[in-house]
This record gives sequence, C-alpha cells and structure tokens, in this order.
Amino acid sequence: MTNDMTIDDYLKQGGVVSSPANLPPRYRAELLRLMASFIDSELAASAGFAEAINHSPGIRQRINAAKIVLEKARHAGAVLELMGEFGADTERYAGSHPWNARIHREDDIGRSRADGRDMRLSVFYYPFEGWNDAVIMNVLMGIASSIQLEELSKISYAPLAETFREIIPEENAHTELGIAELHHVMKDKSGSDSLQKSIRYWLPRIEATFGQIESDRFERLQSYGLRHRTNRDMLDQFKKNTGDFLARLAIANN
Repeated sequence: MTNDMTIDDYLKQGGVVSSPANLPPRYRAELLRLMASFIDSELAASAGFAEAINHSPGIRQRINAAKIVLEKARHAGAVLELMGEFGADTERYAGSHPWNARIHREDDIGRSRADGRDMRLSVFYYPFEGWNDAVIMNVLMGIASSIQLEELSKISYAPLAETFREIIPEENAHTELGIAELHHVMKDKSGSDSLQKSIRYWLPRIEATFGQIESDRFERLQSYGLRHRTNRDMLDQFKKNTGDFLARLAIANN
C-alpha cells in the first residue's frame, strides 16, 4: 500500500491485510461477524454429529462420525485463535453456550438465527432424525460448504484466508465419508426410501445458508475484499452441483 492510498482504497483494489492493527472499524466488524458465524456453525455442527454417534449402526461409522466431531471443533478453534488477536475472550467463548441446542424438527426459521447468543447458520439449529438423516445432511451441507469455503479462502484478511485454505481438505474429506456411507445406506431398501424424505427436508434449509438473494451488504463486503461472488451465484452453483450429484446416485429430490 502506498503512502498516499487509504486502506479503504487499497482493499477496493484487491489488497490484502495481515494484522488487526489499523483496520477500518466497519471492516473489522464485518470480519469478526464472519469469523463468529464460522466458529459457531462448526461448534454447533460438531455438537450435532456428537449426538449422531449414538445412532451409528457400527464401529466404522462411529469412528468416522467421531472424526468429523473432532475436526469441526478443531476448525472452530483455529479461527477462534485468530479472533483472539482482535480481543475475543477465547477461554470463555466455546464453553459459554449450549452448542447442541436445537429447535423443533418441523419449525422453520428461514435464514434467521433462532438464538441471538450465537451466530451459527440457521441449518445448524435443526435436529437430526436418526443416522440416515444425519448422513444425507452431512453430504448435502458438504456440497454447500465446499462452495462457501472456496469463497472464504479468497478474503482479504490473509491469516484467515490461509486458515480456510487449510480447513478445506478436511471438510471435503467429511463429505467423502458421508458419500461412502450414503452408498452403504442405499444398499438397504428401507434406508434408501428414508433418504428421499431427508433430502426434501434438508435441501431448503441448506439453501437458506446462502443468505438473501439480493443482499444490501454485498457491495460493502465486496469493496472490503470479504466477498467476491454473489449469494445468487453461489446458490445457483449449489443447486447445480446437488442436482448433478443426486442424478448420479439416482435419488429423487422432489
């Protein structure tokens, strides 16, 4: 950044920053909001899959679910460590909220947060309905996360972008574990039938995680280098990727 360039102009031109020092207040607020949403979502997801372990049908499935629980908690910890550089109380953060809290299965909160005390994506407020339901949610959310994390890996705060790039391979591996289990479930006719119901349940709730289609915050986030693709663009990619995936597996989603 040149001496006669403001940091706002620097960010608008694609610049990156690597320290909490001297960041514009609104940039700092948006960055902390982004980190909190990711941390809370990972902690809530980890708590949800921890409970799913007790519904797993075998040792292999228990091990894989436990791996997802561990790594999602670790991902939350990695981003929380960066958040601590902005003054967050990292010692109290993770233990200060019941991350396993869920709403009723048939409630519909859209894109809103059910509890103002955490910033998890709305999909992580919904409970699982057995093992097969958890498997399909893991796979479909994994498809969404691959798009969302790719976007996050390009943000202008370099330490966080690098952390997301390190997280991506493990999150993708979680999806692959789910896909392998999905193939196993489909061998059982009764299990295969239940997947269609779960797909219809989870798809709209996962689509909601992409946010408002016409977001009035996008231009500001784009000017800060915190967003590059629109919500509509990412949602359209999710629908295509999901449609292609379900077609390959010959699972109806309507």
